[in-house]
Parts: sequence; C-alpha cells; structure tokens
Amino acid sequence: MNGTPRGINRFLLILIGLVLIIAGAGATVIAASPSAARWWQGWAGAQVAWLSDYAWRTRLVVTSQSWIWFAGAALCLVLVIAMITWIANQGKGRANTLFEREGSAHDDGAAGVVGLSCAVAEQALKSALLERTDLLAVSVTSYDFRQLTALKVRVLPRQGVAPHEIAADITELVSALDELLGVEVPVLLHIGSGARVRFTKAERVR
Repeated sequence: MNGTPRGINRFLLILIGLVLIIAGAGATVIAASPSAARWWQGWAGAQVAWLSDYAWRTRLVVTSQSWIWFAGAALCLVLVIAMITWIANQGKGRANTLFEREGSAHDDGAAGVVGLSCAVAEQALKSALLERTDLLAVSVTSYDFRQLTALKVRVLPRQGVAPHEIAADITELVSALDELLGVEVPVLLHIGSGARVRFTKAERVR
C-alpha cells in the first residue's frame, strides 16, 4: 500500500547478509585454524605495507597528504547521501486526492476539474468507526496503489470481539461511502491485536 522499493530493499538485505555471513565465517576460520591465521597475517601485512607505500608515493604537494584519503572521504560522503536518499524513499506513496473528474459546459456546470480530497473519505470512515465501543484504536490513511487511490483501514478491537463481525460492519460502511461519493474506492482492512488489547481487557475486568 505504499511506495517502498521492496525489491531493492530485499536485494540490499540479501547482499549485506551474505557479506556478513562470509565475514563471520572467515573470522571463525582464522580464529580456529593456526594455519589460516598465519596466512591472514602474511596477506594482510603485505596489503598494509603496499597501501602505506602507495600513500607515500601519492602525496599531494599542497597538503603533504595522499589523495587516497580525500577519495575515501568523498566515497563516504557519497555513501551517506545515498543512504539518506534510500531512507527518505521508504514508506512513500501517500495520496492526497481521492479522485478527479473533468466537468464541461454540457454537464450543466462550469468546465474544469473537480477533485475530492482523501481527507473526506478518511474522516468519514474514522468518525463512524470511532463511535464504536468495541474498538480501541482506528486509523484511516490513503495510498497510491496501482495508479488508483486506495484506503487502508487499521482497527484494534477489544479482546473477545469477533473479527468477522467487525469486517462485515466496515464493509457496509465502505459500501455506503461508495454510494455517497459515487465511486468505488479500494480498501485494505487490517484488524490488529497485541499487548494493548490484553492489557485493556485485564484493566476492564479489575
């Protein structure tokens, strides 16, 4: 129901997981095997010596420092920007307009575009659901879904309330909303449960 790039996220998680698994397996082998530890010390020592020599040979005249450090800092900056961009793209997809309809003079009205805000449907459903005493929490949000605007209704019922009864009642409310607006709006219903339900039940019994 949102614009989160799930494919990219899963690819990155798999890639990072594989890197961590390989690194952990390598560290375990080096710690458990003396021969592997000796090979690692020899290989790593040679790489550090080569890097130190290369840094010495690539010093800049102005700063007396190797350009490698500046390149590393620039790479870290690029990674930080990329991560900030990736984080900012998570969870997008919220919609503001429920639907738009073009009018014309032939429709006995002025020509133009008439739009209905998502807040109308959200507040209508939320107000109707908040009147119920068998619900602890209600949230209604709008998202862009397959080039359509869809509503996500999340409710948290009290313990002991039948979920199918809540689903049937919300279905009737959505049908009434469709008739009122003159357009069918896709709706995703999420009926939650958790510690808050059990805590509220116990508090009410006492």
